[in-house]
Amino acid sequence: MTAPEAYEDLFDPTEEHRMLRQMVAEFARREVAPQAAEFDEKGVLNVPLFRKLGELGLLGITVPEADGGAGMDTTAAVIVHHELAKYDPGFTLAYLAHSMLFVNNFYHCSNPEQRAKYLPKVISGEWIGGMGMTEPGAGTDVLGMTTTAVRADGGYVLNGTKTYITNACEGHCFLVYAKLDGRITAFVVDRDCPGFSTSNHIDKLGMRGSTMAELVFEDCKVPKENLLGEEGEGLVHMMRNLEIERLTLAAMSVGIAERCVEIMVDYAAERHAFGQPINRFGQIQRYIGEGFAKTEAAKCLVYAVARAVGPNMRNRIGSDAAKLFAAPVGKEVADFAMQVMGGAGYCKEYPVERLWRDAKLLEIGGGTLEAHQKNLTKDLTRLRTKGA
Repeated sequence: MTAPEAYEDLFDPTEEHRMLRQMVAEFARREVAPQAAEFDEKGVLNVPLFRKLGELGLLGITVPEADGGAGMDTTAAVIVHHELAKYDPGFTLAYLAHSMLFVNNFYHCSNPEQRAKYLPKVISGEWIGGMGMTEPGAGTDVLGMTTTAVRADGGYVLNGTKTYITNACEGHCFLVYAKLDGRITAFVVDRDCPGFSTSNHIDKLGMRGSTMAELVFEDCKVPKENLLGEEGEGLVHMMRNLEIERLTLAAMSVGIAERCVEIMVDYAAERHAFGQPINRFGQIQRYIGEGFAKTEAAKCLVYAVARAVGPNMRNRIGSDAAKLFAAPVGKEVADFAMQVMGGAGYCKEYPVERLWRDAKLLEIGGGTLEAHQKNLTKDLTRLRTKGA
């Protein structure tokens, strides 16, 4: 008999991925976990800690090494979000808004001059970035956005408002979508652009380790050099970046669920009732067993899809399916953990109540569950019709 072929590790396909996971996991346990409760209570981003991500080379994880990044793939991005979110999903959301919504998106639609200006500062963390897409009257209905751009004085003038924008309070530069002659167009808007401002911080239920506010454009003057790509190409940029955004959001849910499984396994072994550990009771075993199984299923789906998503690999079906399945798992497993812990899980002494609050956003942000269901039905029907 011949020895069976070794299977490639789904989660760490290369030694580089394995080392990345080890580095991020250690950093998360050592530096992210201790500050999570404090900054959740404050409702602000830990900026000095965020800039340490730049020192670790994580803020340009998907940018080629020749341009100052880490030169890694979608699986690497998933690993970072997975490991960070186990300890502070709010902080991780700020990382996602910067590294995926700004840096990754910007890189693939910018020219060499724009990259030379922005990449060194955003990859180091000197400048924090974000993205402006959602509007007060247009969330999932992206085509319904009303922010406009007009040509003026050799540049552009923007008017409108973007809302629920992560990193709006600390951010220096934002990738902003606006309609120019009725076509969605992408721009970089800096905080020092005349006519640009941000609202007061919007308080929120969870993900409080990152901030949220409105971006306001009142006759905002944007130089022509800040146009990303060609006029009218914004929708193409947006759709390309949505897939890696959805996968990294799904990875955050996996991180939340995985941490909650760890917490309830440990708690159920230590907590005694009626003269025995509570993990001897069938209902507790159900929460632990089902929580673990659902977490593993979500983890496998997310990492499998990550292999088929990249700058030149479109996979909307996979990314929608991954987030549709994984997002509720984080919330459900956090709920299982809280139920296992009873009153203790409901109190701030333990991280479960924070993870439970944080998990809900993943069913809304980056595409609602309903949007994923709509996309999947449309795409699967189209494929069936084509194959008929």
